[in-house]
Amino acid sequence: MMKPISIEELAPLIQGKIIQKNSHHLIEFVSTDSRKIIKSETTLFVALRGFKVDGHFFLKEAYQLGVKNFIIEREVSHFTFSNANIIKVGNALDAMQSLAAWNRSNFSGPVIGITGSNGKTIVKEWIGQLLSVKFDIAKSPKSYNSQTGVPLSIFGIESHHRAAILEAGISKPGEMERLEQMIKPNVGIFTNIGTAHAEGFESQEQKLHEKALLFKDSQFIIYRQDHQAIHEFLIKNFSSDRLISWSQQPGADYTLSIKKEDSESKITLIKPDLGLFTFSTRFTDEASLENLRHAIVAGLTLGLSEQDIRKTIPQLTTIEMRLTLKAGVNQSLIIDDTYNNDLAGLDIALEFLQNQRQKNRKVVILSDLLQAGDSDFVYNRVNALIKHYQIDLLIGVGNEIKQLGLNPPCSTLFFESTEHLLSTINEIPFQNDLILIKGARAFAFEQVVNALQERIHGTVLEINLNALRRNFTFYKQLLEPKTKVMVMVKAFAYGGGATEIAHHLEQLKADYLAVAYTDEGVALRMDKIKLPIMVLNPAPESFPNLIRHKLEPVVYSPSFFKQLGEYCQSNQSHLSIHLDLDTGMHRLGFGEENLKDLVDLIQDYPELHIASCYTHLAGADEAIHEEFTKKQIELFSSMCDAIQNSLDYSPIRHALNSAGIVRYPQHQFDMVRLGIGLYGVEVNGMHGSALQPVSTLKTTVSQIKALKKGQTVGYSRKGSMKRDGKIATIAIGYADGYDRRFSNGNGQVLINGKKAPVIGNVCMDMTMVDITDMEVREGDEVIIYGEGLSIIEQAKSIGTIAYELLTNISGRVKRVYYLD
Repeated sequence: MMKPISIEELAPLIQGKIIQKNSHHLIEFVSTDSRKIIKSETTLFVALRGFKVDGHFFLKEAYQLGVKNFIIEREVSHFTFSNANIIKVGNALDAMQSLAAWNRSNFSGPVIGITGSNGKTIVKEWIGQLLSVKFDIAKSPKSYNSQTGVPLSIFGIESHHRAAILEAGISKPGEMERLEQMIKPNVGIFTNIGTAHAEGFESQEQKLHEKALLFKDSQFIIYRQDHQAIHEFLIKNFSSDRLISWSQQPGADYTLSIKKEDSESKITLIKPDLGLFTFSTRFTDEASLENLRHAIVAGLTLGLSEQDIRKTIPQLTTIEMRLTLKAGVNQSLIIDDTYNNDLAGLDIALEFLQNQRQKNRKVVILSDLLQAGDSDFVYNRVNALIKHYQIDLLIGVGNEIKQLGLNPPCSTLFFESTEHLLSTINEIPFQNDLILIKGARAFAFEQVVNALQERIHGTVLEINLNALRRNFTFYKQLLEPKTKVMVMVKAFAYGGGATEIAHHLEQLKADYLAVAYTDEGVALRMDKIKLPIMVLNPAPESFPNLIRHKLEPVVYSPSFFKQLGEYCQSNQSHLSIHLDLDTGMHRLGFGEENLKDLVDLIQDYPELHIASCYTHLAGADEAIHEEFTKKQIELFSSMCDAIQNSLDYSPIRHALNSAGIVRYPQHQFDMVRLGIGLYGVEVNGMHGSALQPVSTLKTTVSQIKALKKGQTVGYSRKGSMKRDGKIATIAIGYADGYDRRFSNGNGQVLINGKKAPVIGNVCMDMTMVDITDMEVREGDEVIIYGEGLSIIEQAKSIGTIAYELLTNISGRVKRVYYLD
């Protein structure tokens, strides 16, 4: 809730023109999403126009929900806004950012602005936890650090807050200048510089310059002096009295040296006045220790004492900066969001819950909201959110949350403590429910997740739905606005799990889905997926299911066309079909020589509606085949024209796969087919850095053994120790889809940031890796592929392609979906 503002004050602030004034309600909330409007009469709806969604299409919906104030870029004529205020602007995003800058200017407390390539969100959360011991803190929810995320974060800064912590993330030049005008940080933190979003910049120097624009008017800039590029840039471009440096080594303003022990680290602080202080933390990994030292220096800069910081550090825990979807008991789904609990985060989590596929009930398990501000305001807001998202059952834990029982927003159960809830949790009849678990860290709600989570095999495949969205966005931006996108979810969505990914693709406004077999399409329909679905390999025995579930089969030969047409005639049914045209792949499809027969069949069987004509490009991923590909496209166009001449309607045309979208965007036709690229693999090698891996396959260390030189490992004694050392047995084998070709050093895994080679043969359920000279403990996480261990490189090491590794992951490996 921002400082209230009238429509008359707002218009000149955003350089807008009032074209209608009929309401006197002050504006306190800002929304860009009609699904998230709660306090409608005091909400300003901003009609943003993006490449996927135009907010102007949702003006009527917002108005019907009771919104009285609107910012628009263009007028609409299909309905009237009686009793509403309307401001017209040239650019709605500019207007929203100007309003955010105004709201920031009304806040007198310190604002901490954080940028860098990695660690922004963790540093923000830890500084927030350090400061919240004494102050009410506003901070960006999750990773709201973009051109739209930052203003939405700023609208959450309220009068009771004593400080605000905001992230700023950019991917190309020009963006930070806009973010700086809104954030105006008093204290800046530059976490580090790396390769993230490198594709958007000409050089590292340019990226440094752009990121540092955030600190243009900052009083202080905190950074690690050991990052040489950042250090040299800052001392060259900012006065020394504004720079606060820290380092592992003497010579910086603060020296923060590390001594690692078995299960903890000691941080020794030497201050500018040579004062000495020691902190203890259970973190031993380098990334966490760097993030923690940023937070310590920020806390000292903002006036916290060393004693305050030392008391709070033990409470800092590894923060899951993501919403995670897990399989729960009795066919339920769990949304695990146990890392923090504030109003902004609750709103995001409830929206995520709302967007999941329908279940029996929507259940929220929620703790007291600690350090969230005025109790009456907080729980009135919680009540409104629970009502808005139509929650069926609220389970509250703590003393303060019980006040929701005075005016219950839905069915409620209240427990004094987490222990009390756990003692009776088996008596609550969860069955096919969608359960959001969200609690303040002090309530240890991970115990609740463990109690309700389906028991899982130690190996999991994590699917990052935000990465999926970003990859979809990357390809969408290469296309004309009118070009449709068909997404391939065959082979269990390349191993990722077809239902959850298909549901997410519906949220992303994909136009079509494609599966390999009819059974896959039926399963999606049973899980309430409504998008059109193309079936690549339909069989005659599946004809009834094609009709029953409105699936659209590929037809690839005259005989199959006739067989399907006769079935539809005899059953008085109609089907939409897709014609596979063979232009050079020579796998399936109508050849040029079949065109006359095909045209005759189309006339003979009007029950079959031609939804699309398409072809497969045999070599779109390699420049060497460019001439062949162009000939395929030319032939495809002429074959489509011949078919079109026999019809009084126009089927969709599509030829490009993921590789083709990148290499031949001028041949988009009406639709493209997005496959492996969606999952983070750019097979051309032209834009690999623009995509993010969607899947991370991980397991754990089961046991560690010390072996002598010459001792053998595994079946057939194929592994042999070259020297005295250690091996770790990890909980994955070829029954999970870990290929036996990774045996005997061909494969590597990642443990605590270091690569360990496979030793011996891969077993059915286990694999052994050499961890000599590595710090590894039983229970440690093991990355099979993901960040730091590319699936493309893994595939190359055994002479295959990423497709095979993705699609071979066993069904017994549980899929976990999350938003980071």
